[in-house]
Amino acid sequence: MFDSVRDDLRATLDEIRAAGLHKPERVIGTPQSATVEVTAGGRPGEVLNFCANNYLGLADHPEVIAAAHQALDRWGYGMASVRFICGTQEVHKELEARLSAFLGQEDTILYSSCFDANGGVFETLLGPEDAVVSDALNHASIIDGIRLSKARRFRYANRDLADLEQQLKEATEGGARRKLIVTDGVFSMDGYVAPLREICDLADRYDAMVMVDDSHAVGFVGPGGRGTPELHGVMDRVDIITGTLGKALGGASGGYVAARAEIVALLRQRSRPYLFSNTLAPVIAAASLKVLDLLETADDLRVRLAENTALFRSRMTEEGFDILPGDHAIAPVMIGDAAEAGRMAELLLERGVYVIGFSYPVVPQGQARIRVQLSAAHSTDDVNRAVDAFVAARAELEG
Repeated sequence: MFDSVRDDLRATLDEIRAAGLHKPERVIGTPQSATVEVTAGGRPGEVLNFCANNYLGLADHPEVIAAAHQALDRWGYGMASVRFICGTQEVHKELEARLSAFLGQEDTILYSSCFDANGGVFETLLGPEDAVVSDALNHASIIDGIRLSKARRFRYANRDLADLEQQLKEATEGGARRKLIVTDGVFSMDGYVAPLREICDLADRYDAMVMVDDSHAVGFVGPGGRGTPELHGVMDRVDIITGTLGKALGGASGGYVAARAEIVALLRQRSRPYLFSNTLAPVIAAASLKVLDLLETADDLRVRLAENTALFRSRMTEEGFDILPGDHAIAPVMIGDAAEAGRMAELLLERGVYVIGFSYPVVPQGQARIRVQLSAAHSTDDVNRAVDAFVAARAELEG
């Protein structure tokens, strides 16, 4: 049976390669950091890393590592259980309480990933008589989570408030019992920030709830690093915040839903990814508590990240590169052609800068780009070297 299937799969893989859409996996032989050593899948050797979600440089922070070591001795390696059986330790409850306080929400529930968090929300809260209104560029985990629910689905153009209002009108006129607006706080391919204040205003007008996936914001966006609701002054108006511990908050894994108390209480009873997936490893929970300590006692990492981002964006603009506007640490360098974006990424790796080219279907046709992600772990010299490498790679491509 598999012989015929194998031929089909090989043909599909050949098509992916021929279209320049193949995604090779490079292997690194060092901890995640501003500098990593590539051991396979690219030019071997030490390179500057500008493609990780390690925004605050905490993935190899010595205090976070020390907290993880202590947690292994105190709590063990894994829970071998789900939460409602025998998979809840004190450290999990402490992290949930700390995240609730940090994000200004009433309660928090932990998941093994933010993908699972988004996969467990919609089916639990919404039924056929309800409506979910989703931004067109929301993360794949939101799209998949919505598919699992029986709610009516409405989609509005990215950050288009007029279109959002039109979809809310249609949902209201259609007799929806509950309406939920869902948006990324920061859109990961563009670095654009959702207009949350205006979204909350529309939610008030149409009696809708608001949900934000703030995975690319919590830890460094907003005056206290509490994300896009803090940035826009709507922390008390957002009903559900989902996010990850796998980006700015240490870079390991794990996700959460921080929300109104009743929402979290129902998720604990009926959310399938929570009920049927192993508990977050205690070492991650304990290390995440140390991350929150670091965020709440100093803002030096956020300041350094902002400085690195501003330097990269200004220098690249001066050099004539097309960078999507904004001030987020996601700085997309627009190339257009998928094959050219892939070739530029290869040339940059040859020059010691590790970045990834993104093309269809991750981004729209003709909008291929290299998504550069800045980190607080980068030095000023690192940023300048990256820009110089872009200039040299472009010259080779054009030559």
